[in-house]
Amino acid sequence: MFPDHIRNHMISMIAEFTGTFMFLFFAFGIADIANLNLASEGLTSSNSQIILISFGFGFGVMVNVMCFYRISGGQLNPCVSLGLALVGAITPVRFLLNAISQLVAGMAAAGAISAMIPGPVNFYNTLGHGTSRTQGLFMEMFFTALLVMTVLLTAVEKSRFTYMAPLAIGYSLFIGHLLGVGTSGAGINPARSLGPCVAARYFPTYHWIYWVGPILGSFLAAGLWHLLQILDYTTCNPGQDDDGIAKKEN
Repeated sequence: MFPDHIRNHMISMIAEFTGTFMFLFFAFGIADIANLNLASEGLTSSNSQIILISFGFGFGVMVNVMCFYRISGGQLNPCVSLGLALVGAITPVRFLLNAISQLVAGMAAAGAISAMIPGPVNFYNTLGHGTSRTQGLFMEMFFTALLVMTVLLTAVEKSRFTYMAPLAIGYSLFIGHLLGVGTSGAGINPARSLGPCVAARYFPTYHWIYWVGPILGSFLAAGLWHLLQILDYTTCNPGQDDDGIAKKEN
């Protein structure tokens, strides 16, 4: 039918499109409702709104990573795919194909939510609380670095903890949103940032920070991973995957 490498690329693209669409469909819907309710109360942000959106994105990615981890790696983010390519976990071709699938899925999810929920698009990224473009840029970098670092150290680096990697990944995105929703807008994912702008037909003049910041975050996390590999981090705290049972000498 197809050579194995082509068939596997197709499988990965299908999984990444489906996982990214389902993750962002529910996350966008939750964010849209949270922001709509906030606007009706005449407010700009609230703790309950931030927590609700953070849960939507954090747990949304967690569930879909669990579903697609064994198929495509459950990347669901072009900058996670970039991080994997930078450490050699996937090929540049696989990165490019997955990134395209994720970006298309983000636009599809945003379009679906904007069509199903009445009213304007209320879930695109915006700077808030007086956050400058430079501050937003570096926030996006560090938020994404945390996410990609979590992927590299819990999923790419195999250990007894690897089966729990989807939980750690979801928690890292949840934490990033807790700080980012009211400040930088918590993009962290170009597919997440692009889709709502296309659906709303509106791109803020600082939209570029939601691409440059996450890309810098991927390089930062990959740089840390390479440094740890060069230094052979496994000798620093050995025995982490042992069974923990001290054997008595005969």
